[in-house]
Amino acid sequence: MACRITELILDCADPVRMAAFWCEVLGYVEIGKDGEDIEIGPPGVGFGGPQPTLILSRSDDPKPGKLPLHIDVNPTDRDQDAELERLLAAGARPADVGQTGEESWHVLADPEGNVFCLLRARVDP
Repeated sequence: MACRITELILDCADPVRMAAFWCEVLGYVEIGKDGEDIEIGPPGVGFGGPQPTLILSRSDDPKPGKLPLHIDVNPTDRDQDAELERLLAAGARPADVGQTGEESWHVLADPEGNVFCLLRARVDP
């Protein structure tokens, strides 16, 4: 038997703002709260489904920037350029982690500065 990822936890200063941002990015919905922490996940599925949920955990010491583990996202219903425009409108911003400019992906930061990448390939929702 093997394990699989069921939840990802992201420390943040403002879980409400971050939950709204990541719900917009991933098409997730809020599925639960525990104190100030907010769990989001795929609509109608919740915890334990095929996609991991994301917990935005309130922290007075979040460490923005290039995380040891970061999130990669792929568009599901549009090309990469259109998805980039959507993510920037949602509050993402370009981030520089030393890329050359020749990469096939875009490096972005969420509203609290956590780096993630928008990849090129379109995947099924």
